[in-house]
Amino acid sequence: MKPIVTRTLSNLQRNILAGIITAGPLFITWLVFSIVLGWLAKAGLPIVHLLALAFPEKWLTNSLTQSALAILLTLVVLYVLGRLTSLVLGRQLFVLFEASLERLPFVAKVYTSVRQLLDTMMSKKETSQRVVLIDFPIPGQKSIGFLTRTMKDEATGEELAAVLLPNAINPTSAFLQILPLQRVTETDLTMEHAMSLLMTGGAVGPETIQYSQAAKNIVE
Repeated sequence: MKPIVTRTLSNLQRNILAGIITAGPLFITWLVFSIVLGWLAKAGLPIVHLLALAFPEKWLTNSLTQSALAILLTLVVLYVLGRLTSLVLGRQLFVLFEASLERLPFVAKVYTSVRQLLDTMMSKKETSQRVVLIDFPIPGQKSIGFLTRTMKDEATGEELAAVLLPNAINPTSAFLQILPLQRVTETDLTMEHAMSLLMTGGAVGPETIQYSQAAKNIVE
């Protein structure tokens, strides 16, 4: 009787595990897309609500229709904005817009910091390694981070690294760690590889990674 029960439990466990392996990537993909689509819908909903007031057709009051329209409108606005800033006149207007933001004390600090971070993360330069590993939250457990800049300890002159550690699945929240540069592990990951690992909880990524190499020659 026991061997039959053991085999049954073993088959049950194996099948459940196979189901998790099959459904896991689909669930993570759905979760990532739901977060992104939720952001897009939230950004465009005010415009859709205004349209619903101006054109009170029944189909515009449907919540699913409103969400779909909000996502579409947000994508269109982002496309137009990107297209305009790629033109000479658009770039000049954007420079004027940024100059006006710099006159607002608190807004200027936040905007400039975020802009510099995004420029660093999207940089295609190969002269410096920006995707790194550091011991976090405890020694022996490494987390993926983006090295945003280096600095020196005023007292000792030791080189320090500022490393941003995004959270998995939801990389919009993160920790900022300042630590000795020698404790940073350099990797050969591209920004796309790192974001794929973070957004999918590690399900999608390269087969190998430079896990133990000490950081060397990381420039600001």
